Amino acid sequence: MTPEQSEARPARAAPVALAADHDDLPEWFRAFAALPAGVRVEQLSRFSPPEGARPRNSAVLILLGEGERGPDVLLTERAATLRAHAGQVSFPGGGLDPQDAGPEDAALREAAEETGLDPDGVRVCGRLPDLYLPVSDYLVTPVLAWWRVPSPTSAVDPAEVARAVRVPLAELVDPAHRFQVRHPSGFVGPAFRAGGLFIWGFTAGLLSRVLELAGWERPWDTSRMEPIPEGHDGARPGPTVRLR
Repeated sequence: MTPEQSEARPARAAPVALAADHDDLPEWFRAFAALPAGVRVEQLSRFSPPEGARPRNSAVLILLGEGERGPDVLLTERAATLRAHAGQVSFPGGGLDPQDAGPEDAALREAAEETGLDPDGVRVCGRLPDLYLPVSDYLVTPVLAWWRVPSPTSAVDPAEVARAVRVPLAELVDPAHRFQVRHPSGFVGPAFRAGGLFIWGFTAGLLSRVLELAGWERPWDTSRMEPIPEGHDGARPGPTVRLR
């Protein structure tokens, strides 16, 4: 969003309401819904902001739903023409605006702006620990949510987002779709081929940890290394950070 658009947007009256309990959630989703209450930051990342740092705050939406091919997660592919992180796959999200009541509000707002989803159909279950990205100096808050009433999604602004894709969890946990990548910057981390997307970097690292902590991970060959396809490695070196 441009600064002008941000200033024109009216402030929200109240923060997003969090889910009070998990009794009415699908059985398969309850392990994910429990993560915000028990996951520690060291289970997700080994980085923390240096003393005196003032990183920029942002939020991403880990939106899990149930589609035609079973449980899935909503991901976006950034436009290939962007100056930074071009062609990379990410969770919907972005920086916090002054009008946002908090990370939950920001994650839902950005997801709606990027994919056109209806926030009223999303039930927020809580936040995972804030994760520091040294390369970009961002402090990212992952917001975990249940897509209780799915709505159509698309790339609202093709100049920013090329695609919005619901990726089946069954594809993500399939060992045949998992491997590691090495970026010229020296980054090494998990990656996926799923939902027609090549997923690596911060998004893949966070997905990998969330699937493992929720008990969904299946054994996979961590020695398998694949190159990052041209057009998926971003416009500048070192665009992501190793989780764990």
